[in-house]
Amino acid sequence: MNDFNEDLGNVLIVTPGSPQSALFIEYVSEKTGCSVTGLEPGSPRIAQTLRDYNLALFDASALDERDIGHVQQAVADGAKTVFSGFNIPSEDEALRLLDLLYLLYLQGIFYKTDQLDLLCKGILCLLNGDFWMSRHLMTRLVRLYRQQRTNTYRPACGLTQRELEILAMLGSGETNMNIAKQLFISEHTVKSHLYNIFRKIEVKNRTQAINWAKDHLGAPPPQVMWRRRRAEARAI
Repeated sequence: MNDFNEDLGNVLIVTPGSPQSALFIEYVSEKTGCSVTGLEPGSPRIAQTLRDYNLALFDASALDERDIGHVQQAVADGAKTVFSGFNIPSEDEALRLLDLLYLLYLQGIFYKTDQLDLLCKGILCLLNGDFWMSRHLMTRLVRLYRQQRTNTYRPACGLTQRELEILAMLGSGETNMNIAKQLFISEHTVKSHLYNIFRKIEVKNRTQAINWAKDHLGAPPPQVMWRRRRAEARAI
């Protein structure tokens, strides 16, 4: 049984429960000397206990949309927890995950191909207050941040945040019914939003609205693409 070093901090690993994940948690605990706890993705206990951990690692292959909300709320509440993602298949997916979690919420990136000893080394670096990601990824992250800062100042013709979200979903090919289901609103409300959008940006139909969005807003926000990927995954 380990004698945990309280000075190192405690670690939460959010990953589906299995014999493999139990061995993984045990290995990380032994190699780092930290107290390590595992929780299932989407567990309500994450929201209740997240602030009690120095470091939280989320399994990117099983990330639940509720977990994203937990991270955002914890940051908004001033939590000192360091957040990291692991089991990430590629640098492009890492960048999308960073974008999804508002850039600097995540301070560590671990790939699916990373050896366990390297992961443990990264955990100790994160607990020491350092970032853990490649220089190339950091460069791409800075470029993405600059691009988003530029896009922030693009005119949006008085569109509300909800209208911008619906317009982006429209550009992703979503039907009124799908938009209503994903936003937990009625189709009538979606139609009302679309009427207001068309009026504000001075277009007459969906095709014109989609073209306007491409010219003025760029790619759909990461939250929209996240919802779409989750919906597609459920349909398989």
